[in-house]
Amino acid sequence: MTTREFWDRHAATFDDEPDHGLRDPRVRDAWARLLLPLVPAASSVVDLGCGTGSLSVLLAEAGHDVHGLDLSEQMMKAARAKASDVSASFTTGDAAHPPYPKASFDVVLARHVLWALPDPAAALQEWASLLKPDGVLLLVEGRWSTGAGLTAAQTSELVLGVRAEAVVTPLTSEDLWGRRIEDERYLLVSRR
Repeated sequence: MTTREFWDRHAATFDDEPDHGLRDPRVRDAWARLLLPLVPAASSVVDLGCGTGSLSVLLAEAGHDVHGLDLSEQMMKAARAKASDVSASFTTGDAAHPPYPKASFDVVLARHVLWALPDPAAALQEWASLLKPDGVLLLVEGRWSTGAGLTAAQTSELVLGVRAEAVVTPLTSEDLWGRRIEDERYLLVSRR
């Protein structure tokens, strides 16, 4: 089964996880409180590996120009339906090789994507090239109890290979995930 087929199969139930669908107002509010202060007013944002577009919609509702990208066409269908009342566009494509011009976004956002790519360093180089001067890179990643993922130290090292800053904040609040977590989850912010 290909990666695309895997995510196409999971699109119908993807939003059942509290942090994916943001259906619980408490979880949705927690993500808004986390991300919205980090995104400059009226920003152009690309949400790479956006899944069903929950974070894209959250940012679009706050007035940002959001472009979501995901490998799964079924995820994109769900995202488009979810975004019917906001200004967000969704494209099917590979987050490792985003089809956008260089220096075209104020913010590059990716949640739980970097760890799954075959060459995270190369992907980060492409992602950094999408940023305008003074652009912000926002990565939500983790090292899960299954052993999959990237530690904060690993992600910081990768980011510092293409950017001058990597500030990590642990994401331990149950409000973000809709449940207690016991693995490593974090936000990495790079402003330069």
